[in-house]
Amino acid sequence: MTILLKNKHTLQIDDFYFKCCIGKNGTTRRKKEGDNKTPLGTYKIEKLFFRKDRIKKPRTSLAVVEIKQDMGWCDDINHPKKYNRLIKINNKVKHEKLRRNDSKYDLLIPISYNRKNPKIALGSCIFIHLTKDYKPTAGCIALKKKDFLIMLKLIKKNTKIKLS
Repeated sequence: MTILLKNKHTLQIDDFYFKCCIGKNGTTRRKKEGDNKTPLGTYKIEKLFFRKDRIKKPRTSLAVVEIKQDMGWCDDINHPKKYNRLIKINNKVKHEKLRRNDSKYDLLIPISYNRKNPKIALGSCIFIHLTKDYKPTAGCIALKKKDFLIMLKLIKKNTKIKLS
């Protein structure tokens, strides 16, 4: 199964179409850290991360991880061994905090962009996450909560996302 980005406002999964938003500066084949662009290509999706204090554990065939207070995702180009990886928050390492005050990361799925052997400065923290207003993202793909929950029932562990 493949999640298709049809255009900058539409994700398709089988016969289901979901309104979404992507990076503020559109899409690119040459992603760079901080460019606010969504990377083009086909990627595996990873585990579902969720906020247990805000949402009950969703029904999905994906592996599920509860977001803890000390979880972050490294976007620090000065720490190559941690770059674009889940980390325990450390004030010396720049990161995206997963347990946010807003609801954007109450549900999130990292995609495998630049993940296997991360290349420094080619982009990190590319997630499928939540939005309330469809404002453009920093490079992620965002959906409303009700659509995200439907998507979770449709996708499988081997689902890929194609951004074109």
